[in-house]
Amino acid sequence: MGDRKIKVALVGNPNTGKTSLFNQLTGLSQKVGNYPGVTVDKKQGSCKLPNKQTAIITDLPGTYSIHPTSEDESIVLRTLLQVEKEALPDVIVVVADVENLKRNLLLFSQIQDLKIPTVLAINMADQMKRKGISIDIQKLEKELGTKVVLISARSNIGINYVKEEISKLGATSITSDFSEIANRINSDYFHDLAKVSDRFTMYQLWLILVRNYSSLLSDTEKELLEPFKEDQSSLKKYQHKETIYRYQKINKIIGSAYEIDKNKANDLRSRLDKVFTHKIFGYVIFFGLLLLIFQSVFEWASAPMDFIDGLFADISEYFKGIMPEGKFTDLLTDGVIPGIGGVVIFVPQIAILFLFIAVLEESGYMSRVVFLMDKIMRRFGMGGKSVIPLISGTACAIPAVMATRTISSWKERLITILVTPFTTCAARLPVYAILIALIIPDKEVLGFLNLQGLTLLALYALGFIAAVVSAYVLHKRMKIKSNSFFVIEMPDYRFPSLKNIFLEVLEKTKAFVIDAGKIILAISVILWFLASHGGESYQNVAEEVRKEMKDTVFSEDEIEQKIASVQLEKSYIGILGKAIEPSIEPLGYDWKIGIGLITSFAAREVFVGTLATIYSVESDDEDTTTIKEKMASEVNMETGEKRFNLASGISLLLFYAFAMQCMGTLAIVKRETKSWKWPLVQLIGMTILAYVSALVSYQILS
Repeated sequence: MGDRKIKVALVGNPNTGKTSLFNQLTGLSQKVGNYPGVTVDKKQGSCKLPNKQTAIITDLPGTYSIHPTSEDESIVLRTLLQVEKEALPDVIVVVADVENLKRNLLLFSQIQDLKIPTVLAINMADQMKRKGISIDIQKLEKELGTKVVLISARSNIGINYVKEEISKLGATSITSDFSEIANRINSDYFHDLAKVSDRFTMYQLWLILVRNYSSLLSDTEKELLEPFKEDQSSLKKYQHKETIYRYQKINKIIGSAYEIDKNKANDLRSRLDKVFTHKIFGYVIFFGLLLLIFQSVFEWASAPMDFIDGLFADISEYFKGIMPEGKFTDLLTDGVIPGIGGVVIFVPQIAILFLFIAVLEESGYMSRVVFLMDKIMRRFGMGGKSVIPLISGTACAIPAVMATRTISSWKERLITILVTPFTTCAARLPVYAILIALIIPDKEVLGFLNLQGLTLLALYALGFIAAVVSAYVLHKRMKIKSNSFFVIEMPDYRFPSLKNIFLEVLEKTKAFVIDAGKIILAISVILWFLASHGGESYQNVAEEVRKEMKDTVFSEDEIEQKIASVQLEKSYIGILGKAIEPSIEPLGYDWKIGIGLITSFAAREVFVGTLATIYSVESDDEDTTTIKEKMASEVNMETGEKRFNLASGISLLLFYAFAMQCMGTLAIVKRETKSWKWPLVQLIGMTILAYVSALVSYQILS
C-alpha cells in the first residue's frame, strides 16, 4: 500500500484557490502537458503523503457545474467519466470558497454522485472571522456524508489534513444517492435508465446521455440507451429540475451548519471596488499600473541584461581561445552561443513582465479590469471576457487563443481569436527591447519617466488599439448572429502568495526559454551553415579580395573583415537575402534584416538571434563583441549612416507590432476554428498591415 501512487483530482469553481492548493501540495514537483485530443493545459504534480505514499495530483480546469458550457469545463466531466481511463482519479478533492459555499456545493453534490471518494476542502478559512462566518463542521460532515477540511491554501493552513484524508482513500462512507433527486424529476424514466448498464451509476448514465458520450458504452448499451434520447427540451428541463432540487437540499444544509453575520464582518472589499471599478479613476489606476510595469521592465532589467550580454560574448571568446580552428568551433562560437544568447538576454525583462501579471491575478485586481473594460469592449464586438485573452496575450498568443474557450458567444470568441495576436506578446519583447535600446535615447522625461519605457508602453498600447479597431471592423463585417451574457466572479482582494507567484514566473519563463531556445538553437545551426557555405563564387572570395586589395594600404585585419563580409554576401543565406531585398528595401531594410524577417516567421524572438548569428559570422572585430554593439555598428553602405537609425528602427518596430509571425499561433487558430480560412485571413491581413505601416513610416522619417 505504501508504494501505491494515488491519483487525485482537484476540482472546484474558478477563484476558489484550487491552484494555490495544487502549488502547496506539489511545490516544484509539477509539470504542464495537454489532455489527449485537446489543447487545454494539464497541470500535474506529485505529493508525498503520510505512510510513505505518493499522490499524483491533477489540477482540473475550474468549472461551476459538472454540466459544462465551455470546452475548458468539459475536461472535468471527460476525466471523471473515464473518457481517458488512465486519468480516472482514486480520490477527488473539491475546493470550495468559504464565502460562497452555497454555490460551490452544487458542484460538490454533483461530483459526489459519481461515487468516487470525495473530500471537501473549504478554502480561505483564515478569513472566516473577518467575514463574520461560522461553520459547524461536524454537522456539515454528517449532512454531506463526507470529510470536510478547513484550509487556507495561501497561508499553508490545513494542508496536512488534506494529505491525511487523501491517504485514507476516502475512507468516509459515500452516502450521496442521485436516486432521491431522480425520483422527484421522473421516477420511471431514471429507474429504467439505470438498467442500461451495471458498469455505470444512474448519474453517470444520465451524464453520458446528456453529453452524448456514447463511445463509453458497448454496442448493446448504446441500443438500450437510444429510447432515452428524448427531445432536447425534455433533457434540458430535467437538467433544470436537477439543479433546483440540488439547491433545495443545499439550502437546508447551509441553513443548519453555516452562518454569515454581516454585523461582525469587517470587509474592505466594497470600498476598494468603488475605487478600482470607478468610471474615471478605475481607468486612471489601470493606466498608471501599466505605466509602472513598462517602466520597471526597462529600469530593473537593464543591469542583468548587460551582464548576460557580456557573459555570452565572453563565453564565445573563451571557446574561440581554447578550441582548435575548424568548422565545429565556428558553429559553436558563431552560431550556437550567439543564437542562444539572443534569447537568454531577455529573460530578466520577460520574468519581470510575468511577475507583474501574476501579482495582478493573485491579488484579485485582474477581475476588476475585466469588469471595468466590458462596456468598452462591447462597442468593438467583444465582451468583458475578451479582456482575459488580450491581457494573456502579453505573455503568449497561443494560450491566449485557448483562453477564448470561456467565451460562450461564437462571434465574440472568433473575433477575439483573430485580434489577440495584435497584443504585444513576450516574443515581441526581445525585438522591441533591442531596437528601442538602439534608436531611443536612454533619458528621463519630466524628471522621472524613462523615454525607453514610455516607448515600450506606446507599442503595447498600439497593439491593443490595433486589436480593438480590427475587432470593430470584423464585428461590422461578420454576418454571424449570436447572443452573449457577461458573468464574472469578483474574488476577494488578497495579498499575493509569494509561492504562487514564484512558481508562475518560473514556469512561464522556463517555458519561454525552452520553447524559444529549441527553435533558435535549430535555426542558429541552419543559419550558420547557410552563412558559412556557398557555391563556387563563395569558395574563391578570399583569393579575389586579397588580389583586389593587394596594392592598398589596408591592414590585415581590415582585409579579413572585407573577406568575411563578401563571403557572407555570396553565401547561401546571402543569395536568399539578396533575392528578397528589392521588396523590403523601401522599408529601410537590407538583405541581412530580410533574413531575420524570414526566420522570425517561425517565432518572432528568432529575429535578434538571427542577426546575432549573421553578424558573428561576418564580424571579426574584437571591439564589437556583444549583440547590441554588433547591431549598433552595422552601417548602410549606400548612405554611410547607421543601419539601425530612427527611420529604419521605427519601421521595424511597426512591422513587428502588426505582423503575424508565429507559426504556433496560426496552428492553434486553425485548431480552435477548425478551418484554415481564419488563420489565412490573419496571416494575409496582418502582413499587409505590417508592410504598409513600415513603408509609410520609413518614407516619412527618412
